[in-house]
Formats: sequence, structure tokens, C-alpha cells
Amino acid sequence: MSIQKPKGTQDLLPGEVEKWQYLETKARDLCQRFNYKEIRSPIFESTELFSRGVGETTDIVEKEMYTFLDKGDRSMTLRPEGTAGVVRAYVENKLYGIPDLTKLFYVGPMFRYEQPQAGRYRQFHQFGIEAFGSVDPSIDAEVIALGYTFYKEIGLKEVTVEVNSVGTPAVRTAYREQLQAFFAPVKDQLCKDCQSRYDRNPMRILDCKIDQKFGVGAPDILEFLDEECRTHFALVQEHLTAMEIPFRINPRLVRGLDYYTHTAFEFKAAGIGAIDTIGGGGRYNGLVEQIGGHGTDQPGVGLGLGLERILLVLQAQGVEIPKPEPLDVYLIGLGEAAEKEVTKLLHQLRVQGLKAEKDYQGRKMKAQMKSADRFQATYVAILGDDELARGEITLKKMETGNQITVSLVDLASQAAKTLFE
Repeated sequence: MSIQKPKGTQDLLPGEVEKWQYLETKARDLCQRFNYKEIRSPIFESTELFSRGVGETTDIVEKEMYTFLDKGDRSMTLRPEGTAGVVRAYVENKLYGIPDLTKLFYVGPMFRYEQPQAGRYRQFHQFGIEAFGSVDPSIDAEVIALGYTFYKEIGLKEVTVEVNSVGTPAVRTAYREQLQAFFAPVKDQLCKDCQSRYDRNPMRILDCKIDQKFGVGAPDILEFLDEECRTHFALVQEHLTAMEIPFRINPRLVRGLDYYTHTAFEFKAAGIGAIDTIGGGGRYNGLVEQIGGHGTDQPGVGLGLGLERILLVLQAQGVEIPKPEPLDVYLIGLGEAAEKEVTKLLHQLRVQGLKAEKDYQGRKMKAQMKSADRFQATYVAILGDDELARGEITLKKMETGNQITVSLVDLASQAAKTLFE
């Protein structure tokens, strides 16, 4: 039996991988405009990082992490999300000592052991940003605006932004007591996971897809916000309105991670069935010190956008991703001496910046012309031994069939795409 790819993974083949490259290029371009710098952290970290940073009561830590012992008998985990690793790198490299705001972005694979379904894989990919060093509500709004702008610029339609405030630990302590009192009469009817969450983190019950009916009428956290939280949340909304970022308040939005404080948000888009969340994030004041220890604390805010889900929504909405530029020139050598010259010309054209190719299988000219057509080459350059003796080459424009004869010196020095101008 042949070896197959692991369940919940995918092979990104030529013809498909260009779509990913397009999204990644868009992400990098947008981050450059917003002044975010790229960071590349390891895809595996100490397990303690995620249990401490993501939260032991989350589904990620309880059920979904790929954890293993390395040869030194240390517990390691493939990263299930991006923020914890970036925070660890921020602390370890003492970026908190930099006077300016630290604004970082990443693009890469994450790993969660989940049941695969549309837009959900065990190895999936995220584009994320993190900003450290400011409690200003305008940076919360900037992070949301960057995500919304990314969706808009790649052509997604009808993306909605949902925002909420999850307060501070003190606010959540009071809210927790009220939630426990509310769910107490139905505790025995909750699913097994939510019965566990009742004591440890009852806010997570509001996020459960199974027990949503029991949450009807539950108190909203917005009712428990103190003055600081209310002011912060109001200013975030003001900034979003000023930037003309459409949003709606969802007081039940809690996100699936324990580290959030104040602002939490999600991006929604129809097109992939019941799962309509395509990205989200929030503020996480206190996480840096929690991971790095006393003296390292800095406020932070960030987001993560799932690339698989974005591609599914683009397909469902009929949005065409721009195709890569076609091959500039396909070179054909007819005869042994001509073939040697073509190999040299091919390299010269590539060095000049052209996308160029030739045949490597000893095929006849007709087969090579078909190959040039499959590559969608703009030009075909044909060199026979007789042309070589004259120092000339035939250049044919595939779209029109027009052809001219040019000197080999001109082809090498001017580049094929300029010769018809």
C-alpha cells in the first residue's frame, strides 16, 4: 500500500499554490504599509508555553495539541496558534526594551488535532499580526482595520466585523459568579465539556455550539464592565467609525482563548457552511508577563486570519484570484549546435529577468510548440543550425502568429519582450 498524506493535511500543488502565494504577497504588502515587520518563530515550542499562554481550560490545550517528548525527554508541542510563540520571542529577545511600539506579523502553518471539515485542517495556515507596548484603543482599531482591509483588497464580499469587550480579570470574576448562578439550574443538562467549564471558565459555555439553547437569557458581560473598560470599548468603536470600518457589537463573543482582555473581535463571511468565522483576535494585556515573568509586562493586541477559510470563501463568492504572469519566452533549438546555443541564451534571458524555458526531453518541434502553448508563453524563439550560422534567431509572438528574425546579439542584449515594441 502506498504511503498517503496524514489525515487533515493537504498537498498544495502547482496551479493551486499560486493562490496561496497571492494571499501571502498581499499580506506582506499590507503589513509594510501598516509598518508591521515579519517575525518567524519555531513551529514547535515547549508545551508549557501553550498551557500557560493559551490557557489550560481551552479546547486547544485540553484536546487539540500535537504534543511529543523529544530525545531529551522534554515535552514539545507543534504550535496550535501564533500569538504565544511570538510573545515568547518578544520576551526572550527583549524587544520590550525598544522605545517604539513593536509591530510584528507572521505567515505560516499551525497544528491542531481536530476532525477535518470544510476550511478546517489539522495543519492549517494563518496570517497574523501582534502589536506590543500600547494600551491606546486606536491600536485595537488599527489591528481590526488591517484585517478588514486585507479581506477587502483580496476581493471578499460582505465581510462583517463583530466586536465585544471581555473586560479585565476583575470584571470577569464578578461576571463569572453571575454566569455560574445562571447556569446552575441546568448544569446537569450541559454537555460534558461545559460541565467542566462551569467551574473553571463558565464564559466558554457561551461559545459552545451544543449548549447554545441554555445560554438564552444569560447576562451580558457588557453589563459588568467598569468605567475603564467601558471607556476603552467606546473609543475602539469611535476609531472604527472614523475609519469607516463597519461593525456590530456581539456581547456573546468570547473567543476560544483565555488570554483576551478588553477588546475581542471576529470577522464573519458566508460561504463555507455553518462555520462562518474567517479570522479574529483581540487585546491580551497581561500575557507578556504571564509568559515572560516579572518585569516584562507590556500590553498587546493582535489577530489571526485562516488562509484555508479565506480561499474557500473566495471560491464560494466566485472571486477570481489573478493568475501569475505567463512565460515570457520558450526557446527551441533544432540541431545539436543550435541546442547548445539555446542553453546559453536561456540562461542569459533569465539573468535579465525574463521567465524563460526550453525542452529537456529531446522532443520534435511540434511537441515543443505544444509545450510552449501549455506554458502560455508570450514568445517562442526558434534557432536552427542554419540560423545559428547566420547569427540570427526567429522570434514568434504566440498570440498573433507574427514573427520576425533578429540577431542573436539583440535577443541576448535587449530581451525578447522588447523586440516587438
